[in-house]
Amino acid sequence: MTHREADRRKFRLIASLAAVAVVAAGTATVALAAKNGDPAPVGAFVPIEKVAANVVNPKVQNGGASGVFTVDCGTNENGKFSADNPVAQPGLQHGAQHVHDFVGNLSISADSTDESLEDSDTTCKNGDKSSYFWPVVRINPKANVNSSGSNPDKVKEAGPAEIACPSVKDRLPAVPQQAKDEVNRNLELLDKQIKEANDRVARNENPGDPNFVNNAILGPLRSKRVATIDRIAISIGRSAKKPNLTSLVECDLRFGHGGAGHGDHNKPKKFSGQALEQAQGQGNKDDNATPTVKCPSVRGELPGIPDQAVEEVDRNLALLDKQIAEANQRIVTTKGQGGPNFINNAILGPLKDKRVATLDRIAIAIGRNAQRPQGLERLAPCALNNEGGNNNGGNNNGGGNNNGGNNNGGNNNGGNNNGGNNNGGANTTPPLAAPSGKDLELVGNNGKIVRPAQVKIEYRGNATSKVTAMPKFLKMIVGDAKPTSRGPANARATWTCSGFEDRLSDKYVICPNGSQVMRVHNFAGCWDGKNTDSANHRDHVRFADQKSGACPNGFKAIPQLRISISYNIPRDVQEKGQYQLDAFPEENHNPFSDHNDYANVNSDQTMAQIVKCVNDGRKCS
Repeated sequence: MTHREADRRKFRLIASLAAVAVVAAGTATVALAAKNGDPAPVGAFVPIEKVAANVVNPKVQNGGASGVFTVDCGTNENGKFSADNPVAQPGLQHGAQHVHDFVGNLSISADSTDESLEDSDTTCKNGDKSSYFWPVVRINPKANVNSSGSNPDKVKEAGPAEIACPSVKDRLPAVPQQAKDEVNRNLELLDKQIKEANDRVARNENPGDPNFVNNAILGPLRSKRVATIDRIAISIGRSAKKPNLTSLVECDLRFGHGGAGHGDHNKPKKFSGQALEQAQGQGNKDDNATPTVKCPSVRGELPGIPDQAVEEVDRNLALLDKQIAEANQRIVTTKGQGGPNFINNAILGPLKDKRVATLDRIAIAIGRNAQRPQGLERLAPCALNNEGGNNNGGNNNGGGNNNGGNNNGGNNNGGNNNGGNNNGGANTTPPLAAPSGKDLELVGNNGKIVRPAQVKIEYRGNATSKVTAMPKFLKMIVGDAKPTSRGPANARATWTCSGFEDRLSDKYVICPNGSQVMRVHNFAGCWDGKNTDSANHRDHVRFADQKSGACPNGFKAIPQLRISISYNIPRDVQEKGQYQLDAFPEENHNPFSDHNDYANVNSDQTMAQIVKCVNDGRKCS
């Protein structure tokens, strides 16, 4: 048997196991993924009338909460599209390898912090600064409706497989002098762990095998990173406030970090000159990319901080984060204004000036009790993050190649004097391509993006108990973007049609005339009462029991988030199988890979209003 035949047999086995697991969970049969670049095969589409009613709504008992609080955050009228996933892949630009719709928080990007999110403006009418985002839906007129089944060779065509992890050194607070050596040793260990995992990936002939990837590579790597990152936090906590680094533990397997194998239309394109003008909305602003700002990492350049300066340095590091967030927000809110130099003159230029002043304050604070670091001003220029990280501080920031081109955020970030090259090498993964062209195509996700006709965001009650407030900055994920490579345990059926919300399918749906295609994402409604995130971004929340609605032991009911997204997709497009979900390369537009992400940035006052409305059994907005 050839390797290719073995791969195909193994892939068919994986699909079969996934189908069995899904049927056992009580949902429809899992859809086979389509060939990369094509919509899902005909077998992945189902008339909604053929889907049996399967949505269970537990009866609200005495002591339960039946209210619903609705938030209007629009339908992404600002055109904030991004391949970032700040919840599941913090710090990894374009890490999703597919495009998301964003509503709510206007500044959010892969590099956002809780503090920068809180300073943002929002699209939500009630002032909710939370971020809600999900993969876009596209119409692909070049559909091959006779395509059938999955092809494991398409995973390999996506490009080389590698382990990608959030950079810990670039997300640390000020590191006290006493902890610097220990922190550096553990950062080096993180790099070694990633290298060992990538060596195992390189030796594996079928990196898409979920059993091997999850059990033999990602699972052990996660365990090692939990211990190592905890040691980093403990060492910092001996002399300063212990940081919460939980969100940086989880790594993932990704394919095609350079966009290889997908043709010229998927190669990253610079936002300069006429292209930058187009990105600013000269034409139909709804179809153009919204770039984000990428600045050199300051944290990776700093020496150990004297105790007397730790708090002041931390305040200024947080200010640098907020300055970037403000610039990202301005890019969204000024879309369509000015010409090709608008971003340079009105956003990146002022940002550089602010960073110069803030970096100087950091140097002065350190210099009062230790040797003052020199040359931090070279980290001031920023650029647009449009090449997956290659252009950090490069040609688009007016600073020239000497102001951070190859020396900020790249191989020299960290400097020889601060252990940069020793603790940031393997931890800095190769960049992913940015969405390109007016349709934001990348990594096989092709076609015109369909704007939602309606987005309904609801906070709902619990059938057995009153709800308690969500903690601010709670992060949640529903669904799984990689049920093929990770297995279907966390995947959820989401597809339906308006008027048929009593049934959800894991296949794309064909709706009757006059009915809209819908996606319904029901988030977990139970919280562990302690953590705002967890190593896998899931363990701190749980779903209520499907039949009774009760939360598991040790978890308390919170307002249960539901996001319903409706689309006006022509009936003939549905019948021809020409609409598709943006997805990771190995999913090939699998409808069962649908997912949704959330970061709670509601004010305490607004969350209290949500809780009271839900517990009182009212309908509010």
